[in-house]
Amino acid sequence: MYFRVAIIITALTLSACSSWVFRYDVPQGNYLEQKSIDKLQVGMTKEQVKFILGSPVIVDAFNNDTWNYVYKLKSGRSRDFDQKKQFIINFSNDKLISASGDFELSDKFNTPFNAPTVETKPANNNKVGESKTIDGK
Repeated sequence: MYFRVAIIITALTLSACSSWVFRYDVPQGNYLEQKSIDKLQVGMTKEQVKFILGSPVIVDAFNNDTWNYVYKLKSGRSRDFDQKKQFIINFSNDKLISASGDFELSDKFNTPFNAPTVETKPANNNKVGESKTIDGK
């Protein structure tokens, strides 16, 4: 009986001497992927950029046309941030004009973005001001 108690006390004592404490990894900000950055093109609206990348972490209070996407990952095993990434987007007249940061821009970034246009056709082949009767005359 005393032997079992001695083993339990020894195990508890040794486990209390451990210097390792579990800490969670702490991600902060917007996690961006290169495939999302590759979808950006000059001329996109703010809404289109927000749809692709999400809401920015920081919007400049004095210049609403600059958006900052910041991502930091602090590992539980270290005291400093293990990963830091930043991506800055600039707009002019609500259109994307430039981007810079820790990501590579795709080759099609500088190709102006053309929003798809919808062609509308008249419901019938009548010309404006012309009417047809039931007889087709």
